[in-house]
Amino acid sequence: MMQMTTEPELKRQQAILSIDQGTSSSRALLFNRDGKVVAVAQQELDCVYPDQGWVEQDAELIWLSVLKVCRQVLAQAVQLGIEVLGVSISNQRETTVLWHKAKDKVLAPAIVWQDRRTADYCQQLKDQGHETLVQQKTGLLLDPYFSASKIQWLLTHNADVLQALADNELAFGTIDSFLLWRLTSGQVHATDTTNASRTLLLNLQSLNWDQELLQLFGVPEQILPAVKQSADTYGLCDTRLFGLALPVLALVGDQQAAALGQGCISAGSLKSTYGTGCFALLNTGSSPLFSKHRLLTTVAFTVQGQTFYALEGAIFVAGAAVKWLRDQLGVITQASETEALAQSLPDNGGVYLVPAFTGLAAPHWQPEARASLIGMTLGTGKAHIARAALEAVVYQTADLLAAMLADGAKVEQLQIDGGMVANNWLCQHLADVLNLPVLKPSQNEASAYGASVLAGVALGWFESLADVQFSSEAQQFLPQMSADKRCQLLSGWQKALNSVLL
Repeated sequence: MMQMTTEPELKRQQAILSIDQGTSSSRALLFNRDGKVVAVAQQELDCVYPDQGWVEQDAELIWLSVLKVCRQVLAQAVQLGIEVLGVSISNQRETTVLWHKAKDKVLAPAIVWQDRRTADYCQQLKDQGHETLVQQKTGLLLDPYFSASKIQWLLTHNADVLQALADNELAFGTIDSFLLWRLTSGQVHATDTTNASRTLLLNLQSLNWDQELLQLFGVPEQILPAVKQSADTYGLCDTRLFGLALPVLALVGDQQAAALGQGCISAGSLKSTYGTGCFALLNTGSSPLFSKHRLLTTVAFTVQGQTFYALEGAIFVAGAAVKWLRDQLGVITQASETEALAQSLPDNGGVYLVPAFTGLAAPHWQPEARASLIGMTLGTGKAHIARAALEAVVYQTADLLAAMLADGAKVEQLQIDGGMVANNWLCQHLADVLNLPVLKPSQNEASAYGASVLAGVALGWFESLADVQFSSEAQQFLPQMSADKRCQLLSGWQKALNSVLL
């Protein structure tokens, strides 16, 4: 006699494939309706540094890595009897890819968000007085970080790009758009509002490509993707890829996805993600709040016809400094060693690292600044250097928080996620230096989960974001440091920072 499947069992057998494409790795995860990870696969990626301040990745390798991890988790889904209903994408932002549409061929290395090659060009635009206009329209600043100057560089330095443009076959995309193009075998060229808001080309009020900005940067509108909601019906994956015509239901920048994954869906909620870089997002509600202290105004998400905005502080180097300790200095063999090294010292010994390896981001925005390790003596050892790398993340977060508070934000606690927060010493130091409760949620896949939540809304799993039951379980770190000690550490950081500011 055949056993009937109950409705709760049916729900447990359904999942969303969430692609989490980051700078350091491509990952694929299956989330069930309850937000639990039921399958995961990952492949690490490398960057190349062909010149000073240049950071590139091979977009074809990114695509192949995504294809591989997706196939791995879909194979797990078959073994587990799980029905996959759709795809969501969370991605590294600003990274710029240009390709030939008819040939489906990438025309140049992807210029990564960390890349600083366009610093002189951005400075020229500043000197010409364009930054105020750019900030008013986009909420961003004139900096190499964003996509527009990267597109302009490729348009003026790459013959294949120029030929594709002349043939009307050139396409631009951030990683989300490029992956969508490949997943749909060139049928859909689109992006979402969060990623579009990181290009310096989107008008933050109208959520359309801005003609004045396109003219300023010399970017032809025909190469740009269509701008859609973060949760939307984007198109179907080519069945030749996975054997399934899975619908792509959500695109969202990784930092906005992480905020969603932590339940930061209402005004006043703040999260900070510690991955390759560090990104703090404060949800400001349905109206953009323009910073007076050189923070960024950006789209938080667009769902069901409503757009929420965020105030963001960006740090270019967080976990990347730990990777530098491992790969360039050989101070550690794996990132987890930094926790024990930091704990082994009673204090930092006056050693500070300012990790301006690719310039300084918010609130300083100095692309030409370079890293410095100061305060060393003959007694300085690898533990001091490892601790300095961790402390630098904390002090930079303190700078971001100070700017947010100066802009009128009211912050009661900080929610954190990302690979670095596995380090409890770092979490406690954050609480101590920021003088705030720090919450590390039990859901440690914030970016991928946030993207899957959006897909869940598009799929009808949830009536709205308010219908999502975000986990309230979190490890809490409370401030324990004296005010005098806090001031001493921050004063030392300020001196170190001043030594690299131009």
